Amino acid sequence: MRASSLGFVPSYTDAMSAFNFPNLPASQPTLAHVPAAGAPSRLAWALGIAGLFPFVAGAALQWFSPPGWRMLAASALLTYGAVIVSFLGGIHWGLAMRKGTPANAGLVWGITPSLLGWLAILLDAPWGHVVLTLSLLACLAVDRVVYRDMGLAAWLPLRAVLTVVAGLSVAVGGWAYWVA
Repeated sequence: MRASSLGFVPSYTDAMSAFNFPNLPASQPTLAHVPAAGAPSRLAWALGIAGLFPFVAGAALQWFSPPGWRMLAASALLTYGAVIVSFLGGIHWGLAMRKGTPANAGLVWGITPSLLGWLAILLDAPWGHVVLTLSLLACLAVDRVVYRDMGLAAWLPLRAVLTVVAGLSVAVGGWAYWVA
């Protein structure tokens, strides 16, 4: 087992071999050899749809719950949305790591949704809803370009459905503050 430059931490290849990954090339400690994914499975669709529940419920609660509960519903919706846009940004770090040398643009974009989600939470309702809705749409716009370039275009229909429902839910939840 080779040691890293720190002297006590195993190298990436040695760490991965501990998990018995037979296809990991010993000379190349990157994920560049991972093939492009096919269409999302039924499980991916089911999990994605299930992940929409907090969006739809949060928006509905902002409209139909007693006034004293609406701020809690808004906070829950914005927090969950911030987690989701952070997840969407994190995907870009994973995609960037598939390359031998990650592209700076992929790394920068990867952190941007997290910062926008944080801003949405700080702004609170209803302006946080605006930031979060635009963040979800921006994530989809970037993914439409990047996913095609990375051979992941088959995932775009799922991404589009999830973004439309999530974005509309956040927008409708924010609208409750101007109307209700």
